[in-house]
Amino acid sequence: MANLNDTSVFPDPVYKATVLAPLFDGARDHHADGFQLIDRAHLVMLAETGILTREQASAIAGALVAIKDEIAPESLIYTGEVEDFFFLIEKHLKQRLGPDLAGRLHTARSRNDIDHTLFKLSLKPRTELLLEKLRAVVDAVLSAAEREKETLIVAYTHGQPAQPSTFGHYLGAVAEVLLRDIERIEAALDVIDLCPMGAAAITTSGFPIDRERMAELLGFSRPLENSYGCIASVDYTTGIYGALALTFLHLGRPIQDFQVWSSFEVGQLYVPNSLVQISSIMPQKRNPVPIEHLRHLASQAYGRSKAMLDIMHNTPFTDMNDSEGESQGMGYQAFDVAYRVLDLFAALVAQVSINAERVETNTNRSCITITELADSLVRLEDLSFRQAHEISAAVARAVVARGGSLAGDGYETFVEAFEHATGRTTDVSRERFAELVSARHFVSVRDRLGGPAPAALSASLGRYRDKLGAYERAAALRADRLAEARAELDSKFNALLGAA
Repeated sequence: MANLNDTSVFPDPVYKATVLAPLFDGARDHHADGFQLIDRAHLVMLAETGILTREQASAIAGALVAIKDEIAPESLIYTGEVEDFFFLIEKHLKQRLGPDLAGRLHTARSRNDIDHTLFKLSLKPRTELLLEKLRAVVDAVLSAAEREKETLIVAYTHGQPAQPSTFGHYLGAVAEVLLRDIERIEAALDVIDLCPMGAAAITTSGFPIDRERMAELLGFSRPLENSYGCIASVDYTTGIYGALALTFLHLGRPIQDFQVWSSFEVGQLYVPNSLVQISSIMPQKRNPVPIEHLRHLASQAYGRSKAMLDIMHNTPFTDMNDSEGESQGMGYQAFDVAYRVLDLFAALVAQVSINAERVETNTNRSCITITELADSLVRLEDLSFRQAHEISAAVARAVVARGGSLAGDGYETFVEAFEHATGRTTDVSRERFAELVSARHFVSVRDRLGGPAPAALSASLGRYRDKLGAYERAAALRADRLAEARAELDSKFNALLGAA
């Protein structure tokens, strides 16, 4: 119940400064083009359904064009004369058309469905650009994997040398995860691509609106069906930022590996001079700091995306400000830093290389090929794996203690350990032993699905290329659909202008 003694006037100065002005600035900076698209599409739909006469629609169209030509959104400063950016446009319409005709544009719509449509119109191009850059990263990773598919590396588990593999095999795993990240983002984009317009405040409208037409004119795939969900469900927000957070959580892991691999002690990964900074005081140091920047920027993309999920936690299932203007604006920052990470990672992967000498040294020192010796003894000498494992372990301990290599220093120990464990001599010659414990042999026999052997890896990389190509084609189809929608909207809106 109103207090008749209340003489205060909206907006309160503090409310204006802390809430309304920042919201206005966000709408002006991020959504001015979206407002224009929605106004034009809604006007075309109202005319096509007969809710407005063609004469009324034509006059409104002329006023919208005049406002666009005469008012530069970036020059607008919030004064408090109107509540928000939406009402500012309506104010200018009234100045040109009078309150009756100007007010007819808002028939059968609400700021509720407008707002969520605006946010989706802003998220769509950002998500498409994110996908474009992710596809470029996958392309760079696959190109490097194809180039390095036979380049040996030391693969680590629990921070320790484990087995030989190839850089191509490692990068194939990175590409496989990134392709799944793209799939998650594509699924989030499917939800973003559902149009809320026509839901109005909550329950649609008694006017004979055409929601399918609105979706088509705005370039959406189709309407979001349930009108309550149009203004209450924020899974288009949580879906994209959840997928974005996972992408950069995942990408941060190979970035961290690259940091370790490029360290002086490991030295497995060589970063070229173009991506190395020199210490200001220690002239001998090569600092691959782009990797550090990748790590912290990926964490920022993850953290900003996760913050969007935190904001949505425990909010009511209704239209509410928590998911709107300022939250959406903050989320866009996650996209901005994500783009930087993806561009830099693609450039890094294209230029790094493997230091083969250090790989060989670390392979010999760590005896990481010993698993294949155990496997070979099972096949060649008909031993149980456990017995073969114990023989191989004895060989590895002796070689590591001497600081030698399996191929050069392990055969005599192997012969003794084999005879001690089995009571007989081995049929494996010195030459055969050296082959069995070589890193190249280790990789070549692992030719099962998903393995690092050349044929198996080439088949995997081919399948990844096929999947990447399918995503490229899907993006091209979406771009074509959007271009057709923009052309259709321009044509129908310009036809209204011509009816004046």
